[in-house]
Order: sequence, then C-alpha cells, then structure tokens
Amino acid sequence: MKISIITPTYNSEDTILTNIESILRQDYNNWEQIIIDNISADKTLELVKNKKNKKIKIISEKDLGIFDAINKGIENSTGDIISILHSDDYYDNIDILSILVNNFKKFNPDIIYGNLIYVKQNDINSPLRFWKSQNFKKGLFYKGWSPPHPTFIIKKKIHEKFGKYRQDLGNSSDFEFMFRMLEIHECTSLYLDKTFVKMRYGGSSNKSLSNIIKQNLTILKILRIYNKPVKLIHFILYKICNRIMQFINRPKK
Repeated sequence: MKISIITPTYNSEDTILTNIESILRQDYNNWEQIIIDNISADKTLELVKNKKNKKIKIISEKDLGIFDAINKGIENSTGDIISILHSDDYYDNIDILSILVNNFKKFNPDIIYGNLIYVKQNDINSPLRFWKSQNFKKGLFYKGWSPPHPTFIIKKKIHEKFGKYRQDLGNSSDFEFMFRMLEIHECTSLYLDKTFVKMRYGGSSNKSLSNIIKQNLTILKILRIYNKPVKLIHFILYKICNRIMQFINRPKK
C-alpha cells in the first residue's frame, strides 16, 4: 500500500525540515509527500528542493486557503492512503507508517486515527497537551468529541466516494469532514491507542480566542444544535471536560 502525505506550506522555513525528516526516518518506504506551497516568500521551497528526494513533489501556486491546498494534494496523490501532515507537525516515531499499513491490511477499515501531542512552538521536547482519543460511537460528535485531525488517516477511495474538504467553513472544515465520514456516511474506523503526530501549539485554529469562538460557532451550525438549548449545553459541558482532560492526561512512556 502506498501512502500519500499531503503537506500545505506557506513561509514554513522554521518547521518544514522537522516535518520532512520525520517522514524520511520512517521504516516504511512506499510513500510520497506532496507539498502544496502558497508561493512562500522565505526559504521553504529552497529547503525542500535541497533534499533532492524524488518522493517529495512540489506544487507551488496561489491557493484559496489551507483546505483548497489539501484538496489539491489529494487530487494529485497516487497513493492508496491519505495522511495530512501540516508543516508544523511531524510523525512521533519511525514506525508510524508501517503501523498504519499493517492495520489497514489486517482489519481493512476505511479510516484509522490515533492520539496527538501538542508541543511548544520553540521547544518540541516540551509537551503541552495530550489529545487521547477513543473508539468512535454514533453521537460522540454531539458531545464535543472528534478525533485529532492530523492523525485521521483515510483511504483515497473514500475521498473519491464521499468527497474532499469543504472550503467555505474555515478552520472547521476538518471537523465537518470527519463528522461527515464517521457520523453521516458511517465509514468504518479503527482507533489505535498510540501517538501518531506531534503538533506545534499555536496554529491558525487556536492562535486567538476569537478564532476559537468562531470555529466553535461554525461547529454548532454543522451539528445543527446552535438553536437547541439542551443539546447545546451538553456539547459545551462535554467539550470543556474533554479539553481539561487533554491537560491532565499524560502519554504513555
């Protein structure tokens, strides 16, 4: 099975090498990385090109936002499996891709997801939050739950069947996509209690309070519960509890 790793970039010179090195270190070799660059003005493309790796493909052109870039990457991918690895993110260990392939072959799910660790922007050895997920059950999205999107690995044929990411929802597009795949289309999924990805804290979705509020208001509209008081209260309370647990829980050593 071939894995296509989609990486949107824009002025990512400070983080892109950590991202690429985490892929190059993998003990599974049947992969491609597709970098969708929004005309970076820094050294991002120079650093990528210096790697001189034929498995790394570059598409550099203006896009309409990060999910437009991701959709371009999916359209240009040739793999059986799609992994979205943002330029601030990197795989946690050298065996992530082989674990994914082995479990796709063994259990044949449409989707596999795992856990995620947030780390400091300037100190990736300092964890801030541990996003431990769980097995999916219908109705969990209405309780403020979702899988960590950077760990959400999906077969390309599912994209071909049910579509890609909506570009009109801003930072909530990843939530809507996962909700659509799991809750609406009932794609089969497998949760692995393992950290797949580490993410630098401070991305576009959580860099300001206004962004967080805007994102959650959009999520309420996606779920169609913004005018249903009881469901709304349940969502908010569960969401707060889930977020608190991310700061309390610690990953297994």
